[in-house]
Parts: sequence; C-alpha cells; structure tokens
Amino acid sequence: MTIQQVYELALKLGLKADPRGEKGIKRYLANIKKHHESLSEDEKKFFDETKLFDPYADSSAHLIDSPKTEVKTILAGIDIGVGEIILSTQLAERGEKIDLVLAHHPIGKSLAELHEVMDLQIEMFGQLGVPVHVAESIMSERISEVGRSVHPANHYREIDAARLLKVNLMNTHTLTDNLVQKFLTDHLKKKAPETVGEVVECLMELPEYAEAKRRAAGPKITSGRPESRLGKFLVDMTGGTSPSDKIYQELSKAGVSTIIGMHMNEKSFIEAKGTYLNVIIAGHIASDSLGMNLFLDELEKKDIKIIPCSGLIRISRAKL
Repeated sequence: MTIQQVYELALKLGLKADPRGEKGIKRYLANIKKHHESLSEDEKKFFDETKLFDPYADSSAHLIDSPKTEVKTILAGIDIGVGEIILSTQLAERGEKIDLVLAHHPIGKSLAELHEVMDLQIEMFGQLGVPVHVAESIMSERISEVGRSVHPANHYREIDAARLLKVNLMNTHTLTDNLVQKFLTDHLKKKAPETVGEVVECLMELPEYAEAKRRAAGPKITSGRPESRLGKFLVDMTGGTSPSDKIYQELSKAGVSTIIGMHMNEKSFIEAKGTYLNVIIAGHIASDSLGMNLFLDELEKKDIKIIPCSGLIRISRAKL
C-alpha cells in the first residue's frame, strides 16, 4: 500500500462507521459544497477542497514524500510529538526503517480545524431525542469555544520537525474514533447489560480496557452505582472533543439515563451528576487505542508491520 492508500482506507472505514449514516454524511457534505460555492474567488484560494468529499478535518495525511511511497512499517501512537518523530529516525539508524509515523490525536492543520468535526455530535444527540434546534444551539456555542481554544496553538511544530527529518506523517482522529463508537455500541447491544456495573464488566472483556486497568486507567463509574439501572444510554466516543456541559440536562430530559464516554472534565461531570445521569468513563487512552487497533488490524492484514508507541495499547485482533 502507498501512504495515500493507507489514508483512503482509514477514510473508507471511518465513513462506514460514522454514526450519522450515509444520509447524514451526504447532508453534511452538501452543506459544505453550498458554503464553498458562496465564497468569493479570493476566499476560495484558502479553501481546502478535500473537504468536499472528506468530512473529517481533524484527520489528514500531512507529509508524503511521494504518492508512490510504499508502506511496510508504521510507527503508530496516540500522541505524536517531536520526540516520537525523532524516535522514528533513531529506529531507522538501528535498522528498523519507518515508512510512516501515524498519530491518533490531531496535529498541524488537523488540530487547527478540530472544531469542524463537532457537527457530528448534533446528529448523535438528535438520534437520542434531543430536539435538533436545541442540540444545534448548544453545540454551536461549544464549537466556537473549541475553535477559539485551539487557534493560538503552535500547530505546525510536529509538521516542521517531520519535514526537516524527511518523515512521512499522518493522523487519524475522528476516522478511528468512529470505529470505537460503532464497535462499543454493537458490543453493548449484543451483551445487553441491564446495570451500570454490567457495562463496566462488558468493557473489561475487551483487552484494551483490561490492560488500561492494569495501568491504573481502566473504566470507572464516576456518577451512579454499579447496581443502578442502565436505561437508555449514549456511547460518546466520537465527534472531535467533549460536548457542551449544557447538553447533559437536555439528554436527561430526552430520557437518557447513562453516559459511556472516554473522558469528562470536572464542570461537565458536575452538570451530568446534577441531572442524575449515570456516568461511566471507559478510559481515554484505552478507547483511543481500541479505535486505532481496529484500523491497524486492517493494515496488518495487508502485511504492514505496526510498531506501537506513545501510549498506544496495541491489541491485534487480526492475530486473535
């Protein structure tokens, strides 16, 4: 596979697992097309036309030395910084040639545009019964907030290091978050837990979460009790980053009883607990690792060697 084919496979898998479904994705892309057509010629010069067919601005193939570069070995991690980029060159000096460094979390332009994928969450909340006008109003505030928060970052620090060291670089954020979103939703539907505690048991059946527990970062019930009834639940594993803390009251009004998420900040936790929601924190790195693993397994099936780093809990289902 070439590097571009690696990204195209991630995009294909991410689209297939997107909680919006095919219709929702087409609607989103149609709106992007309308926006593009409304731009002046000067503004169009700065528009990334890949957005017309790729709805994941927080994922990208950042540096490719050649479209024909063949990938045999990937160094993959959750957070890729300058250190990991240098690590890839050190491994090469020791005889382990790295063809691609693959990050999960956004870097470069993908970080600057992280907020653009959060529109996905509006559909997720709507599917659970939150009125769309409420979800849109709440999330528009949060999307603007995230856009402001990431704007001042030094987005291209890692990109520049990779360019100088001639390292191919890519990240797949929402693409692989979609995979864990679908996997866990299907897993819990199949297992049909009835209590909050049984959800944790279901998570612990998955090796990423078992390993995370050994690393003191496993699943936790942060609101509610193990014997609390599960009720209608939200698996919250994709959509860029955490939603507005105002959404929890609306989810509770819509009949949602339990949130199963990667992580939750303190203000959101207080809001969620205040609306009597059960909250299960599955674990950030374990959940990210599960999503990445589902993608990396597909690459491994194509005889690509995966070297994990930067906290990635590598479990190969291709070998199970």
